Amino acid sequence: MSTGELLRALRFAAEKHRDQRRKDSDGSPYINHAIAVAERLVCMGGVQDVALVQAALLHDTLEDTDTTAEELEREFGQPVRLLVEEMSDDRGLPKAERKRLQIEHSPSLSTGAKQIKLADKLCNVEDVAHRPPREWSLERRAEYLEWSRRVVQGCRGVNPALERAFDFACAEGSLRLSRERSPDPERGPKRDPNRDPNR
Repeated sequence: MSTGELLRALRFAAEKHRDQRRKDSDGSPYINHAIAVAERLVCMGGVQDVALVQAALLHDTLEDTDTTAEELEREFGQPVRLLVEEMSDDRGLPKAERKRLQIEHSPSLSTGAKQIKLADKLCNVEDVAHRPPREWSLERRAEYLEWSRRVVQGCRGVNPALERAFDFACAEGSLRLSRERSPDPERGPKRDPNRDPNR
């Protein structure tokens, strides 16, 4: 795998996402997510294809930045552009429709796009379970896990290692949400650190 080609894609993604933040509780830089997706693809999924890893780094550039398909193809070639296009939702549609279409379209994605989708959903499930947006309720987090399972169902059969990692993250996330709903009664109620004990 060409280190130079990967670093070029990383630099491009970092520049395009430079002013964006994730919705997690820490408001982490958006580029962290793209890096995590590529890392899961390589280190967990065993992917060594340069174009596939580049597309993982760039997978949100068409959807979330001013990047054009022509620009992607000029910089990184047609295979990368096609993969990123497969990963991109139509931002002109309502959010609920975009989510429905992800479920509907996931079985027809290419093998490469399915692997990126697996790594992407794995990272998102981990974030929703452990570093959710502050305003997300337990119910919304549980709904996200269930929706992700439905999307990934259409991506199965392309990378068993990523599928196992996703299933583990979902199971762990569900367990965490269950514990947050029902704290250990032996530990007593959670103390509000902002509450004056003398009131």
